[in-house]
Amino acid sequence: MPQSAASRSGHDPYAALRLPEFQRFISARALFVVATRVQGLVVSWQLFKLTGDPWKLGLIGLTEAIPSIAVSLYAGHVADSVKRKNIIVTAVAVLLLCAATLTLLASPAGLPLLSKDQLGTWPIYAVIFVSGIARGFLGPALFSFMPQLLPTKEHLANAVTWNSTTWQASSVLGPVLGGYLIAHAGVASAYTVSTGLLVLALTMFGSLTSRPLPARMGERLDFQTSILSGLQFIFGNQLVLAALSLDLFAVLFGGAVALLPVFAEDILKVGAAGLGHLEAAPAVGSVLMAVLLTYFPLRRFAGRKLLWAVAGFGLATICFALSRNFWLSLVLLFLTGVFDSVSVIVRSTLLHTFTPEHMKGRVSAVNNIFIGSSNEIGAFESGAMAKWLGTTASVVFGGTMTILVVLFTAWRADKLRELDMTPVKPAEPTT
Repeated sequence: MPQSAASRSGHDPYAALRLPEFQRFISARALFVVATRVQGLVVSWQLFKLTGDPWKLGLIGLTEAIPSIAVSLYAGHVADSVKRKNIIVTAVAVLLLCAATLTLLASPAGLPLLSKDQLGTWPIYAVIFVSGIARGFLGPALFSFMPQLLPTKEHLANAVTWNSTTWQASSVLGPVLGGYLIAHAGVASAYTVSTGLLVLALTMFGSLTSRPLPARMGERLDFQTSILSGLQFIFGNQLVLAALSLDLFAVLFGGAVALLPVFAEDILKVGAAGLGHLEAAPAVGSVLMAVLLTYFPLRRFAGRKLLWAVAGFGLATICFALSRNFWLSLVLLFLTGVFDSVSVIVRSTLLHTFTPEHMKGRVSAVNNIFIGSSNEIGAFESGAMAKWLGTTASVVFGGTMTILVVLFTAWRADKLRELDMTPVKPAEPTT
């Protein structure tokens, strides 16, 4: 890979990518994310076509969030007690079975089970519920497994950034692919492609090898003590708690993604293909920002930049809600991704840096409750508010609440506001 000015100055933007096991890990994750993003888009499109009700779109998030939250703490305990790779392989295998079931339901044999009647869509929600359980176990295992692929902690910040970049790039491809598959091949074919990609991801995850587990892992941990120690770490670290809380409420209120099928179909009139582009636009922005941050890491005044970024996310969300032009809407969603990428990378770097290796599963579980589930609950909130206020007003409300959350955090969380991630140079030896 070519040397840049950054690498010549001592910062290697490709440090983690030079590690073969990390390359395979992010390749497997890319396949997994593309598959699940295709599936997520198809599910939302299919349910909206079957019911025509934004409320049903919000229920998708709630149906996945409830089981994910319910198992998260136990999943974190398990991730710190047994081999993390085994958890990953098992969870992805369950998600593969869920994808195969959705494919069957969309086939000519399965379609009679579904109808516009509320009870007719229950098989889809049942599959989503099971997938929520699997995701609850997968999140802590993936988070805590990645550092085991790295030879030294010096690779950690770069690995976090490339991991985020890979996730976002896959999130670009997934919705676009899903939208075009729906438009040109149909729902059943889109589900089939998603299932095939999950087969490949499962194979690659199964081939990974990592360095030995931390010395304190593998011992029998008392469940209650184990969970309490993870909670105490999160709530005892004001910096980490503030960062998690900020992102929790920003995603909870500010996300418009759950209502994109409504914007695509009823407001912007762009259909399934346009929906794919709308879904992908935030991820495009996130990818470009994440790549930029591999060359120019957030260091000086990182906390203030984080706060400004989340405020920008809220403002772009408000403007998107008011837009009636497809291309302007794409630009505004792109900007939400740019701003969101800053938050994701800063938060992940903080957690990986300040969390002991033997506690990463439990801390990640709490993180999943704070952040991962806020996406699904935020989707429910968006659907519920759209039912009550209307689509546009609900998204404007969410963006406004995001800005208010930023103002409150800047006022109360001085450690986050003053966060500086500039590396400390070692002292010169004295003679």
